[in-house]
Amino acid sequence: MHSDTTAAEEPATARGAVAIIVNDRGELLLHLRDDIGGIAWPGYWSLLGSGCDAGEGALDAICRELDEEAGIGTEVGSLRDVCEIRDEHGSGQLITFFSAHWDGDETQLPLAEGVKLQFFAPDFLDDLKIPFFIRDGIHRYLTSLPPKRRLPR
Repeated sequence: MHSDTTAAEEPATARGAVAIIVNDRGELLLHLRDDIGGIAWPGYWSLLGSGCDAGEGALDAICRELDEEAGIGTEVGSLRDVCEIRDEHGSGQLITFFSAHWDGDETQLPLAEGVKLQFFAPDFLDDLKIPFFIRDGIHRYLTSLPPKRRLPR
């Protein structure tokens, strides 16, 4: 007997990308999100980045977002893939974490959204309100560094 039924296709996983930007002093660039309804993690410190547009890969998305949100898309050192983590308690997206180097003055960046950008030493991250998945990605990045390059915690 022939069956015309096929398995239903699963919807594509919503994806996003963020960047762990580190300067020469080993500080990480964080983005204070607007404290308004309708966005994931309002009023939290996070990393620059966002969701991927339809058909856009994570690397293209983070390059676009770094340019749109802070004007540094072409200024950061080469982006390195760190890990992927699902934002279980926010957008639900599978987020690709990248790392890169940038040693400019964050107070001079043309901030297009959010409240502010600021570099923080890793020692101060525990005092900040940071989404769980972002904190996890930063921790994974810091622990992946070779011992002689590992930043203070």
